[in-house]
Amino acid sequence: MSDANIRIPAEARDRLAEIAAGEGLSLRAYLARLADSLLTPAERAARAAQARAVLREWNGYDPSGAEEADLDAELDRRLAAAAGS
Repeated sequence: MSDANIRIPAEARDRLAEIAAGEGLSLRAYLARLADSLLTPAERAARAAQARAVLREWNGYDPSGAEEADLDAELDRRLAAAAGS
């Protein structure tokens, strides 16, 4: 695997290096592990579609786009309320 250079602010680099060291990792190893643990937008969309298909098959749950938007807004509202508590 070849390496790549990424330009970020020194403060961000230093913070990431400190977090990595706290976990006993080099910055390189920490960033590689982080990249492996995150999903791309396409991967998230595929998982969401798979979850919707399972729910639809299991119990018939199949919300419309408008219902999904309403549910997302409600979740955002509840998270904001919890963060403000």
